[in-house]
Amino acid sequence: MIIPEVLDAVGVEAVDAVLLDIGLSSDQLADRQRGFSFEAEGPLDLRFDPSEGEPAFRLVNRLKPEHLADLIYAYGEERFSRRIARRIAQVRESEPIHLAKDFARLVASAVPRPKTPQRIHPATRTFQALRIAVNEELKSLRLALERIPERLKPGGRLAVISFHSLEDRLVKEAFRNSQQWFALTRTPVTASEGELGSNSRSRSAKLRVAEKPG
Repeated sequence: MIIPEVLDAVGVEAVDAVLLDIGLSSDQLADRQRGFSFEAEGPLDLRFDPSEGEPAFRLVNRLKPEHLADLIYAYGEERFSRRIARRIAQVRESEPIHLAKDFARLVASAVPRPKTPQRIHPATRTFQALRIAVNEELKSLRLALERIPERLKPGGRLAVISFHSLEDRLVKEAFRNSQQWFALTRTPVTASEGELGSNSRSRSAKLRVAEKPG
């Protein structure tokens, strides 16, 4: 549901402010049957709502390698996308891909080992790409940015917390280029050292705020 439909459901015409936190919830990460964790025993599902759409394991088993590589590059910004896609195609020939932990190891085996230790798992960008694809996350964000002004009062504000560059880019462009918004943050607000110490997941969070012209 998009904001206008949510407000209609509760009988609210317009609001002063909206906050969009478009990251994963801790509950989703902790659910080992959803596939969000690299060590999850469950299937590589990655859907926010398991009753809708196509699970990620079906996507990786049916897409042609070139299409899979394009998806991983476009949504994960993974420079080894073609190597990963070739490895996926090779493995699925003998047995369909199903479990999240097996897929994470498969992806890691296709990525060259860095000379220095990395902060993120080598499968991070590929998991991100598949999650964005199966949930149509960028499409939903674009729609939200277009339709939220309908239900904001003049001078009302929208704050968006994003967690990767694709989301942040969409928000930045909407706030700067649309007449529906007046950007209040020239650069995104990021977590302080204190917050990083108590909440490591805030490391990639970026906050942008815009106002609906009066």
